[in-house]
Amino acid sequence: MTPPPPGRAAPSAPRARVPGPPARSVLLLRLLLLLWAAAASAQGHSRSGPRIFAVWKGHVGQDRVDFGQTEPHTVLFHEPGSSSVWVGGRGKVYLFDFPEGKNASVRTVNIGSTKGSCLDKRDCENYITLLERRSEGLLACGTNARHPSCWNLVNDTVVPLGEMRGYAPFSPDENSLVLFEGDEVYSTIRKQEYNGKIPRFRRIRGESELYTSDTVMQNPQFIKATIVHQDQAYDDKIYYFFREDNPDKNPEAPLNVSRVAQLCRGDQGGESSLSVSKWNTFLKAMLVCSDAATNKNFNRLQDVFLLPDPSGQWRDTRVYGVFSNPWNYSAVCVYSLGDIDKVFRTSSLKGYHSSLPNPRPGKCLPDQQPIPTETFQVADRHPEVAQRVEPMGPLKTPLFHSKYHYQKVVVHRMQASHGETYHVLYLTTDRGTIHKVVEPGEQEHSFIFNIMEIQPFRRAAAIQTMSLDAERRKLYVSSQWEVSQVPLDLCEVYGGGCHGCLMSRDPYCGWDQGRCVSIYSSQRSVLQSINPVEPHKECPNPKPDKAPLQKVSLAPNSRYYLSCPMESRHATYSWRHKENVEQSCEPGHQSPNCILFIENLTAQQYGHYFCEAQEGSYFREAQHWQLLPEDGIMAEHLLGHACALAASLWLGVLPTLTLSLLVH
Repeated sequence: MTPPPPGRAAPSAPRARVPGPPARSVLLLRLLLLLWAAAASAQGHSRSGPRIFAVWKGHVGQDRVDFGQTEPHTVLFHEPGSSSVWVGGRGKVYLFDFPEGKNASVRTVNIGSTKGSCLDKRDCENYITLLERRSEGLLACGTNARHPSCWNLVNDTVVPLGEMRGYAPFSPDENSLVLFEGDEVYSTIRKQEYNGKIPRFRRIRGESELYTSDTVMQNPQFIKATIVHQDQAYDDKIYYFFREDNPDKNPEAPLNVSRVAQLCRGDQGGESSLSVSKWNTFLKAMLVCSDAATNKNFNRLQDVFLLPDPSGQWRDTRVYGVFSNPWNYSAVCVYSLGDIDKVFRTSSLKGYHSSLPNPRPGKCLPDQQPIPTETFQVADRHPEVAQRVEPMGPLKTPLFHSKYHYQKVVVHRMQASHGETYHVLYLTTDRGTIHKVVEPGEQEHSFIFNIMEIQPFRRAAAIQTMSLDAERRKLYVSSQWEVSQVPLDLCEVYGGGCHGCLMSRDPYCGWDQGRCVSIYSSQRSVLQSINPVEPHKECPNPKPDKAPLQKVSLAPNSRYYLSCPMESRHATYSWRHKENVEQSCEPGHQSPNCILFIENLTAQQYGHYFCEAQEGSYFREAQHWQLLPEDGIMAEHLLGHACALAASLWLGVLPTLTLSLLVH
């Protein structure tokens, strides 16, 4: 239900003296408002939920481009600093260009299926699932009517490379992961469609082709893979993150377990016939993301983002993991590569109680030495280490958890105008929005703040892909309909003057010359607060401006709504009349407005109404209305016939709305 804006009467009683409506209509309307308030207040809690909601409208023609058709599966490729965004779709590759300050453009390169016969129409399609820059151009690989193939794109010219198994799946719905490092290619994609169905992590191009043993993972879903260059070249590691079926079949045990696996990049296979073509350095460890204080566990890994240390220390690389639980609540846990490396180097093996062989399982050997058969056999039978990987920080707890269902994450390290470092997380939700969460970069688990929820598209849709460009300070996101360019510094969405600007706690924004501006657009230092609890106290004016007075004339005994936009979901909004609080809307209230419904306007109810917002120590007057009496005879004559129709409309609509709210 969308309430009428302030200054407009409820539909069942326009501004006029109206004979008393049927009692049932009034009761149903009051019940609806109560249900609406209860449902809204039950959504989320203040700090982990976004403070404000913003629809990114962008600049006309510059920040959004449609595909021109529905694209159910997309893959996005973007090089930092470039204005170009490549998107693979169904039978074509789109090249979007977002030049600064100019209109965006799109051109397409058609790469249709090369197979004439196929089982059904969907199998005939060529879904592009991989885009990767190679020295000779842009490599594009797709399903090609269940005959995975690749093409090279050079200046809009398509050069067929033929069938290339392992570079693209047979179906776009298959879980797939491909990692490039120099001339080496690693893949989780099966090479044969009807055999070899056990998922494996392979080296499909490099010194020798290797694959993981069939018994070391149980129905894995691969999330992310990366190569870490360590202190010695022979010690370089491949880490990949995945979730798999829990081997513990206890009914109370979670269905999934989240893992990180390690492999030595220089692994050459083993000495025996059973190990010669297999990874001999495979080990896996459990990723823990739980909060003992609240007894909340998050077992299902959704996405991973690696944030390198600015000084280049690989051990200090931060690993951000997004997890969910069976109720689709989410948590973000942060690990370090140094902690992960230590677990693999020092932990015993789960279920193995004898002395470890020498070299120990998982150890990388110099000079491309083969792993001894005994070491391989122990690791192959006991691939999991006993020690678990826990989050960073003294408490070993999530960075934060939320009632929202997060699916993807990227993280931007930035410096505010006063020099302090922040990590800003951008998390996609299952509602097709993006949450912007700020984490102070130099303190562990201090003030974590959910700044805003962003609607990035012209029409609401699920977010399929998201890419961060730290150089251009942009997010690139795609849905089945369009690609959108979203700036990281969305400062124009904050109202409320200096106080509203600083209360946003957005490290990209500050107050300068009467406006909330991006720190990157100002030639001088802007006003920003380093006080996360009371940032508004840094403003020159100690109190925010009062709301302008708005007046409306109403007939006695009429019904009326007063509607106050709830800009901050972290604030309590209250309607005050004289000295009495007539209506209060608590933090977490998901309705966009705080509604005061006046059922029957009496002489005592005329006068001044103030909508006041309280957010910590920050207080502001959001709205100020004065209700004045008027002669309702003319309005009653003009609208009397509409009263019965409006009342019957409420009777017809209210049960449906009430039922939908109850279901919600």
